[in-house]
Amino acid sequence: MAHSPRAEPLGGDVRMHALGPVCGAVRLPGSKSLTNRLLMCAALADGRSLLHGAAAADDVRRMIAGLRRLGVSVSAEAGGSRLSIDGCRGQLPATEADLDVGHAGTAMRFLTALCSLGHGAYRIDGSARMRERPIGGLVDALRTLGAVIGYEGREGLPPLLVRGGGLRGGSVSLSDVVSSQFVSALLMAAPYAAGDVLIEIRGRVSSAPYLAMTLDVMRRMGVETLSEASAGGPPTGADARFIVPAPQRYHAASIAIEPDASGASYFWAAAAVSGGRVLVHGLHDTSVQGDVRFVHVLEQMGCRIEHQPEGIAVQGPEPGGLRGVDIDLNAMPDVVQTLAVVALFARGPTTIRNVANLRVKETDRLVALERELARLGAEITLGPDGLSIRPPATPRAATLDTHDDHRMAMSLAVAGLACEGVVIRDAGVVSKSLPEFFSLLNGLGR
Repeated sequence: MAHSPRAEPLGGDVRMHALGPVCGAVRLPGSKSLTNRLLMCAALADGRSLLHGAAAADDVRRMIAGLRRLGVSVSAEAGGSRLSIDGCRGQLPATEADLDVGHAGTAMRFLTALCSLGHGAYRIDGSARMRERPIGGLVDALRTLGAVIGYEGREGLPPLLVRGGGLRGGSVSLSDVVSSQFVSALLMAAPYAAGDVLIEIRGRVSSAPYLAMTLDVMRRMGVETLSEASAGGPPTGADARFIVPAPQRYHAASIAIEPDASGASYFWAAAAVSGGRVLVHGLHDTSVQGDVRFVHVLEQMGCRIEHQPEGIAVQGPEPGGLRGVDIDLNAMPDVVQTLAVVALFARGPTTIRNVANLRVKETDRLVALERELARLGAEITLGPDGLSIRPPATPRAATLDTHDDHRMAMSLAVAGLACEGVVIRDAGVVSKSLPEFFSLLNGLGR
């Protein structure tokens, strides 16, 4: 007899069911972040690149649509998991294009840098929320390197008008970078500048592990970058310097994309809150994705972590066995919501620090967490760069809003695996990064 689903569709909403320990193994699609970086480099490369295991997320679809409008040939097979890209050898075929990235912040940043290499007129716009997300830091840096970019509306915000004429190279300095994607966009465009590009980071950069990911993708596609760190720091940390020597070109490659570690966090969290055990295939501690380190946070909270040849498994503790933590998640902002939900089921408070950049994501994620966790019974103290969560004795049933944010939807669904009566409104927003989320969740046993 088929068992009841953990996630029951209700029109556009989903009712969650707490059916005991969540157990099993899951195979996730490829990393969204890796897919979009590889797409940009492959679009500029010499020759045809093949990407295996690509993410079929909305963000990736937006990136592909933008590349096609710029004249780059991208073909998809196997439901979008296998992509073939004919590189343009650094010369964008289209001399005019109107691009709509929707909610896709990654596509907005990467395509802005890409259009700066073109020779024509390009307009880049997005959703109403995208028009509220700052991009001035990237635009200023590209202008310093020779790009001609204007704002159609408010200064520092999309829509953008890019008058492509190429980048001359030079030195650029960014201070206290709100998004590592600004730096990643500059780095990936830099090999096609007329001269060497020096990028200096003054202060901290949010989501620094994503810079290491970008450098790894560039290296795999044939471009070398020199990086220097401040005394004793990592090469992608505070006060880092990057030099991209000219001229360089990306070379076509065939690359298998590892599973999405941010998406894996929800399944590991499901094991943590339910006392179950979930193995995520294809991820290891050596992953280039920083979010794979989320398992170490769960270990601090009382979970058992198993590193196996096939992947990483998390075994949740017995009821009452989770404990709160005080942690800086600047390097892993995409798992803040996941951790906040796990904290609902812990003994003692949890404090998450140094994640002010969450205020300029798909929604103000700190405010959204404050509202939704309070509905589940938690006491939330919101700070300028983080939040503290004092869990209730027992989380209560609630109907929860996603705030048009895919990570809110998936994180809050985890709460419904250990608390009966949770309904997630507008659950379809998960398509932005992991459209298979609820079906994968229902595929796990107990």
